[in-house]
Amino acid sequence: MQLTGSEIVIECLKEQGVDTVFGYPGGTILNIYDELYKHSDEIRHILTSHEQGAAHAADGYARATGRVGVCMATSGPGATNLVTGIATAFMDSVPMVAITANVNLPALGKDSFQEVDIAGVTIPITKHSFIVKSVTDLAPTLRRAFDIATSGRPGPVLVDITKDVTAAVCEYEPQKPAVRERSVSYTQEELEKAVEYIKAAQRPFIYLGGGAILSEASDEVAQFAELIDAPVCDTLMAKGAFDGNSPRYTGMIGMHGTKTSNLGVSQCDLLIALGARFSDRVIGNPNRFAEGAKILHIDIDAAEINKNIRVDASLVGDLKLTLAELNRHLEKSQHTEWMHTIQELKEKYPLKYDNSRLSCPYVIETIDRVTGGDALITTDVGQHQMWAAQYYHYTKPRTFLSSGGLGTMGYGLGACIGAQVGQPDKLCINIAGDGCFRMNMNELATASRYNIPIIQVVINNHVLGMVRQWQTLFYGKRYSQTVLNDKVDFCKVAEGLGCAAIRVTEKEQVAPAIEKAIAMKAPVLIECVIPEDDKVFPMVPAGAPIADVFDGDDLK
Repeated sequence: MQLTGSEIVIECLKEQGVDTVFGYPGGTILNIYDELYKHSDEIRHILTSHEQGAAHAADGYARATGRVGVCMATSGPGATNLVTGIATAFMDSVPMVAITANVNLPALGKDSFQEVDIAGVTIPITKHSFIVKSVTDLAPTLRRAFDIATSGRPGPVLVDITKDVTAAVCEYEPQKPAVRERSVSYTQEELEKAVEYIKAAQRPFIYLGGGAILSEASDEVAQFAELIDAPVCDTLMAKGAFDGNSPRYTGMIGMHGTKTSNLGVSQCDLLIALGARFSDRVIGNPNRFAEGAKILHIDIDAAEINKNIRVDASLVGDLKLTLAELNRHLEKSQHTEWMHTIQELKEKYPLKYDNSRLSCPYVIETIDRVTGGDALITTDVGQHQMWAAQYYHYTKPRTFLSSGGLGTMGYGLGACIGAQVGQPDKLCINIAGDGCFRMNMNELATASRYNIPIIQVVINNHVLGMVRQWQTLFYGKRYSQTVLNDKVDFCKVAEGLGCAAIRVTEKEQVAPAIEKAIAMKAPVLIECVIPEDDKVFPMVPAGAPIADVFDGDDLK
């Protein structure tokens, strides 16, 4: 059948099972938006307040559902406003397709109005970027974009389409999406070597990364940990991949990881990295990381093997498949003395904070208690992000969404909206610092426009808390441009953008505020005012070995 380019875009989205698009229209993408209007009963469009919000919403939708997130923008500044969101998705391996439109083909390269080479701009932050200059290439390119976004290690793909292509006509034949098979590429010899290392270990430790969630390997991870009788730590991206209430769980590893995880990894004789990339925030000094241990690395991306840390053995393949095969080759072992050592560390070095007054850890623990640990939590970036990782007990995958690799301030609110749209039966709560919230707080207007019942918690300490913490500890308390003690009233801002608002200044107000917000089933902001000098502990200084982890007691 003969279709226009715009009709082909919509048909290809329907082929891929897309039910929601986040975006913002403009001149060059008008043909596609006109077609979206005609198919509004099949594909829901969420108009965000800013294109960056659309990218973060598509990202949050993808992380919360496991499906591909889709965002759209017009040419020039519309397209460039997606860049931070695309980079965020790239760093955290999130499957996303960003569709932009550009000026007509004859106008390309002539500095035309709102012309930007967005395909060129996004080359370093996508798995692939396309520019479509012929309508006959449009359907194959869109299909390939979805395949690339979801195959192997997931990630974002950009498809830029010239405006004349969206109006041109060609023959279109529907296709069913290709079935994407899981795969492995390790050899039998490599598998046997891994089994040999595991069986020989007396002090094994499992280090869990975001790949465990992306590959849906939670069940296999739990079985693996039981079989080899090992403790489990996780990264920020892996929260919920392993039950945070399990006796085996030791908490997060790295710069703000627990002492148990950091000291335990430093004492183990076999470190097993599952779907993790040995980020600098995890390993600290790479020359001093797990010095006494052999390292087994399992990951779907061969490029990650030996990239940051030299390993002794590796298996390249889908984590779910690889662990299932490993589990078949292993018999139940016991490491009673090692697990006892880990338990002693947990008892000696629990996470703790000043419980005599209102603080962010108290707010996080109260959210956990009131929701029964069943909320979907998104965060922005900074102290509140670390507290949310430390003090909420995540028991299921895809319930903690945060910008890990890029550390994008302003990520959380858009992501929370996307998550709530993708998982309408979940209670979705975004936790942000006042500095982060300022960056994209206009997306409250998006939540109120569609009555998306998110809860926005603002931890307001009137400073850029994490930067101030570094200035306190390492820069002689020179607080250069980190004080936000101005006249901004976040509750009035929220009300002005169509949302309800509650201000909390005392501990006893927290639980009632959360309960009231949940009962309203509408977008609500809760502002929690805390002291400016609360700090995230434990902490590892930049470049130090993770065994040098310290907390407030050590400073005293």
